Amino acid sequence: MPTGDNRRVCLLTGAGGRLGDAFCRAFYTRYDIVAVCRTRVPAAPSQDEWFIDPLEPSTPLPENASRIHVVRADLTREGEVERVVDLALAKFGTVDLLVNNAAHTRMQPHGLVDGDSALDEFDPHFALNVGVPLRLSTRLAQRCWMHGDTENRERNRNIVNVSSISGSEVYPGGQAMYSASKAALNQLTRHLAAEFAEFGVRANAIAPNSFPALVPTEQVAASIAELDAGAMTGGIYSVGVPERTGVSGNGIADSISIDGAVAGGPRGSTQDSATQLDPMSQRGAAGPEAPAMHGGRAMTGTAAAPPTGSGRHARPEPPV
Repeated sequence: MPTGDNRRVCLLTGAGGRLGDAFCRAFYTRYDIVAVCRTRVPAAPSQDEWFIDPLEPSTPLPENASRIHVVRADLTREGEVERVVDLALAKFGTVDLLVNNAAHTRMQPHGLVDGDSALDEFDPHFALNVGVPLRLSTRLAQRCWMHGDTENRERNRNIVNVSSISGSEVYPGGQAMYSASKAALNQLTRHLAAEFAEFGVRANAIAPNSFPALVPTEQVAASIAELDAGAMTGGIYSVGVPERTGVSGNGIADSISIDGAVAGGPRGSTQDSATQLDPMSQRGAAGPEAPAMHGGRAMTGTAAAPPTGSGRHARPEPPV
């Protein structure tokens, strides 16, 4: 496990939400985390706390090994993304992993044409769910990554966007705006992977099912760390969708790639026709007929339709 200056630096948005909190609690000893939150803060030790055992006050406590640095910000406000990037670089000098997790979620249960609800929600959904990941990614590239090709590859720097299975399927409940924004985030992820490969930075997205109702939040958090440790780029990975994989499993290694992803190389590709690789173990290539996905199956192009009659619909988490 990395310690001290060897730890990876993670910039995490939506840190006070359910997934962000789970990630911080699970990995605060592995990463130096810049935990960006608007209202709620993660339930993990941060720079604002120091723990002492009253019976043995001189005994070191593991909680004090935390390197979580909480930053409060409304990332949709002008200048806030740049402020967060500047704070992260001033504190830790670099960012190895960017996790775009913050999201706006508001359903239109009566449909798109019931008044102006859907129209009013278009801008908020796309501003936070698409615009903020774009701005954070480009600002980090401009201020830290663009001219560090060798170091980026040595540090395995990458972006993980938190999408949703709703971004590739149609579910009831008035998810049109949310789903459309996540579909846009998926496509943005592919373009980030293609362009950032020029300077050695990978980009992938996870598309979890509803958590914690249908998949444990801890499993979704673990999938972020798994992608960070891997070498894949340009993939959109479902998490907790057993009807697609035939297994319940944990994390990315037991999920599928909704579209094509390839191992990040000097000039990585993200074309859907690319050979599928196991994103975590990298044990070798597998052709379209036999993808190496630990018993699951990799898919290229359009994702399969959801099973009928199951009643297990993906529902997004509340906004952070």
